[in-house]
Amino acid sequence: MQTIKAAVCHAFGKPLVIEDVLIEPPGTGEVEVTLDAVAICHSDISFASGAWGGFLPAVYGHEAAGVITAAGDAVGEFQVGDPVVVTLIRACGSCPSCAGGKPTICETPFDTSKGPLHTADGAPLDQAMACGAFAEKVVVSHRQIVKIPPALPKDLASLLSCGVITGVGAAVNAANLRPGQDVVVIGAGGVGLNAIQGARIAGARRIVAVDMTEEKLEIAKEFGATHGVLASLKEPWKAVYKALGNRGADAVLITVGAIPAYDQAPRYLGRGGKAIMIGMPHSGDMSSYEPVVLAAMGQGLVGSKMGDVVIQRDIPWMIDLYEQGRLKLDELISGRWSLSQINEAIEDTKTGSAKRNVIVFDND
Repeated sequence: MQTIKAAVCHAFGKPLVIEDVLIEPPGTGEVEVTLDAVAICHSDISFASGAWGGFLPAVYGHEAAGVITAAGDAVGEFQVGDPVVVTLIRACGSCPSCAGGKPTICETPFDTSKGPLHTADGAPLDQAMACGAFAEKVVVSHRQIVKIPPALPKDLASLLSCGVITGVGAAVNAANLRPGQDVVVIGAGGVGLNAIQGARIAGARRIVAVDMTEEKLEIAKEFGATHGVLASLKEPWKAVYKALGNRGADAVLITVGAIPAYDQAPRYLGRGGKAIMIGMPHSGDMSSYEPVVLAAMGQGLVGSKMGDVVIQRDIPWMIDLYEQGRLKLDELISGRWSLSQINEAIEDTKTGSAKRNVIVFDND
């Protein structure tokens, strides 16, 4: 086993601790990736706060990019030296969900507490979300990674591992938007901006961003929103209806894990519209709505995990869009930090003002 530096969570709600940990070499079907960058996602923050429970101690982080530095047997096309993005989508490839084209909801369990990470004294260390990427290296399944062009900067590439595929994928795959449809995106943070980009790429006619601040609504317009509505209005859905030509939306993309957003989402829908549930509330949080309205209006609620993507198909497509100037990545990064600054980066992310903060490992 190797010794690497990682940011470890020992207690929910407490700062992460930078310390030496042990990582096993890759086994069959696995690769070791030495990381160049890992972005901070709100899911990492929620896990570290105890919102969804889990095993401790743990290493979070799941939005990463780097280079393969070791490989086990049976890793397909991958070789040492390949630049890759690392995702949390650990799909077996053969269960009913994977066989049906839904690898994001793979049915084969993976015990992250029995993964490749160990504390310095050899005790179990949870590889959270099957990644554990708040660390210098990860050992992951070859099904979790996708090759990227060598010239693509790793800090930008890391965003493709979660925030970009989740937002764009929700618009294109889960909502299945068609050209000319009207869309509402609740939340103009990192995932919300990518949902807006996805709606624009899909050919939406009108895209209304709903957020708590004017500043974020202005940023949303830079990513493709045609209108912005403050969520703090007494009845924001009325302003949305006006923006949409006095009708409801064909799709509402809920990109925040706030219960008020979930409670209000059906109010923005038009006849036959559907609400796409992307943001992740805390375990035990409950939302309410009137089923009779959804039934009578032919509306629906649709869950979307990681944008319903197939990473081997969708990430190369999104890289092409970026290279063609049709997908924004550079503009998503709010700040670059070193691993030793991870707690500061997390606190900055919590303020809600950051689009994406990225840990860049050569900063240390």
